[in-house]
Amino acid sequence: MHTAGSARATTLQSAFFARQVLPVAQELLGKYLVSPCGEGMITEVEAYDGPEDKACHGRFGFTERTAPMFGPPGHWYVYLVYGMYWMLNIVTDTEGYPSAVLIRGVGEWHGPGKITKALGIDGSMSGKNADEQSGLWMEDRGVRVLSSQIRRTPRVGIGYAGEWKDVPYRFVLAQ
Repeated sequence: MHTAGSARATTLQSAFFARQVLPVAQELLGKYLVSPCGEGMITEVEAYDGPEDKACHGRFGFTERTAPMFGPPGHWYVYLVYGMYWMLNIVTDTEGYPSAVLIRGVGEWHGPGKITKALGIDGSMSGKNADEQSGLWMEDRGVRVLSSQIRRTPRVGIGYAGEWKDVPYRFVLAQ
């Protein structure tokens, strides 16, 4: 990993997210998640790619819960799992196509529920734009991640997804 010492932080704009989910997921490694409660470098993510992906919420179609996932790229999709953990996702691709990246590791926090708890993120963020005005955004601070530093594995906890449970859509920054 290389950190550019003179690089200034730039907020990731919707154009960054308006691409297919796999490149976005991989390129989020080394970026920073920022909130008023804290910040940290993104070290682990999972991609969820549309209605064919049996692990993706989009497979159920448009519902009140999944509406943000069908929205414009660069917006948050936040939902509650097990009645106690908020899951933070960033919407990708094009409006109307349900794909998103789940944020699984940020700085010292490993696990999506730990991240949202530490940063004070809950369902009120769902559907909001990932920018300073919403209070939750991502920045490029000049960290360059080489492909050799990325481990690609199956996603976690999706045994219900049939043949999709073994698809390597999880990206982890090797420490």
